[in-house]
Amino acid sequence: MFFPMQNIVDSLHKRTGIPFAIGLPDGSHYRSGSGDPAFTIMFHSEAALLSAFTRGQIGLLESYFDQSVDVEGDFGAALAAGLLSGLDIQGKALINMENGIHELRYSNHSMAQAKANARTHYGLGAAFYGLWLDHPLMMYTCGYWPEGTQTLEQAQARKIDHVCRKIQLARGERFVDIGCGFGGFLFRAWETLGAAGTGINTTTEQVDWLRREITRRGLDDKLSVREADFREADGQYDKVVSIGVLEHAGRDQLGAVVQAHADLLKPGGLGLLHFIGHIGPRETDLFIRKHVFPGGWIPGLSEVIVEIERCGLELLDIENLRRHYALTLDEWARRFEQQWATIQALDPQRFDERFRRVWRTYLMGCAEMFRSPAGYTHLFQIVFSKGNVTRASYPMSRAPLYDT
Repeated sequence: MFFPMQNIVDSLHKRTGIPFAIGLPDGSHYRSGSGDPAFTIMFHSEAALLSAFTRGQIGLLESYFDQSVDVEGDFGAALAAGLLSGLDIQGKALINMENGIHELRYSNHSMAQAKANARTHYGLGAAFYGLWLDHPLMMYTCGYWPEGTQTLEQAQARKIDHVCRKIQLARGERFVDIGCGFGGFLFRAWETLGAAGTGINTTTEQVDWLRREITRRGLDDKLSVREADFREADGQYDKVVSIGVLEHAGRDQLGAVVQAHADLLKPGGLGLLHFIGHIGPRETDLFIRKHVFPGGWIPGLSEVIVEIERCGLELLDIENLRRHYALTLDEWARRFEQQWATIQALDPQRFDERFRRVWRTYLMGCAEMFRSPAGYTHLFQIVFSKGNVTRASYPMSRAPLYDT
């Protein structure tokens, strides 16, 4: 062993404040802090140890995916410690280069590649997502957890209602949902308000499922879905929403996706962007791009505001729901773990042990990221109008948002 392991362990504990232990391939163990360790990281090979030292956080995670590292104890605490440890700085130049190569290979600049990227993640099927998302809306985005919210189902329904109040969606209006997923917003907006909606979605599997569901519910004359890239959108609507889409446009398509929102909106109309955003322009973490969302890119809030202004839209309201996303992810992760045997039975080759390890890291890691005091990744909802609003066209206070 060429590394002063106890010194390293003590240094990591000083940064994180979480007691933990490390086990090495030669059988030696090192502990930090006092009391029982919250978790133990077991290295099964020297190669895994070297990967952690040379590539930092991503090296450690990929060794865990490959089962050359195991984590015993509280996995969430291990991920929380990782966010505070500074391991993301280790091998930064190498990781930035790898991130750049990934962008060249998976850029969403091509509509064909953007579609392939979307299908990699969102094309896993309704049977898979239905096992751990809320029922029956299957909203795969941050819920809304005001005081008194008890379940994921309540949080997602309240999120949709919150968005509808923000854009003042009303009976008889037509709206477009960019990146509509499994149609939860479309269905609830029709059922609660009588607003007719069109979804735009590039993921074939979701589009096919949603079309069948619209027909099954007898709503073909009220709701529809188009299989299209946001850049192929045509027509104009009274209201525009996109919930969890902006971060999938890609690094170089931010201006294009915001422009699409403007183009789809009638003059005087209201729209809402719901997206994961950084505080300040930053690189997007390689793990999330390489293993979860190929082609994805998390923009800075300031960058989004610049594009909104460039498109001639009036920015009316910004709300930060970061803490709400931690609660949503907690519940997704709990259900995913609970349903794993059933998920695996759907397709044992696709949903194998590596998949389980990547996805539990993604779900639990993102929950800790949104909860972390060191975090710079947030969840924003921006309300905008096409043209300046008047006293008659938009409320003078936020009171209507909370008048349920």
